[in-house]
Amino acid sequence: MTSINLSAIRARRSAWNKGRLVGQKRPLLPKHVWAIRVRLELAERHRDLALFNMAIDSKLRGCDLVRLRVPDIYAAGQVKERAAITQSKTSQSVRFEITAGTRASLKAWIESPQMLGSEHLWPGRLHDRAHISTRQYARLVREWVTSIGLEPSTYGTHSMRRTKVAQIYRKTGNLRAVQLLLGHTKMDSTVRYLGVDLEDALTISEGVEI
Repeated sequence: MTSINLSAIRARRSAWNKGRLVGQKRPLLPKHVWAIRVRLELAERHRDLALFNMAIDSKLRGCDLVRLRVPDIYAAGQVKERAAITQSKTSQSVRFEITAGTRASLKAWIESPQMLGSEHLWPGRLHDRAHISTRQYARLVREWVTSIGLEPSTYGTHSMRRTKVAQIYRKTGNLRAVQLLLGHTKMDSTVRYLGVDLEDALTISEGVEI
């Protein structure tokens, strides 16, 4: 009598993204940026204010933002107006501006007692960590957006990276400028990152008369 081998029945595993919103995170709008800034200023959270402002201005990935060192942006007792770092993902150099408001918040943070003797701009609070982790940064972003009533699952660290370039693209339509600011090596990466579609292209085209 032949025996029939039945395939083993395995319990179905839940999808990793079940119950989560996935896809690109939204950039913050200018009103969101100012609302978060005001809250951080009123709470006198100097580190968070400097980190938030720097995230918006630098447009860096979280992994590059958290490992910034003081000499990267500070020299001769002043915060630089422009700085450059080598991106960990692409090994390409990227430059960024540091606006007046961001420079003021960075200077206040660098000269605070908490920064005494620290080479890293965002030092870790544990002895075995030279700087905060990307996970800690993500938790801070979640806290910031929640504080002004936004849905935290819709925003993330890439929201910070996209915020300023989204406004630049809306005002100028200049994809090449956005590509350079983000440090992308390929234009199609920039197009996908911004979520540019045909409707955007037509809107830009309608504003140009020949």
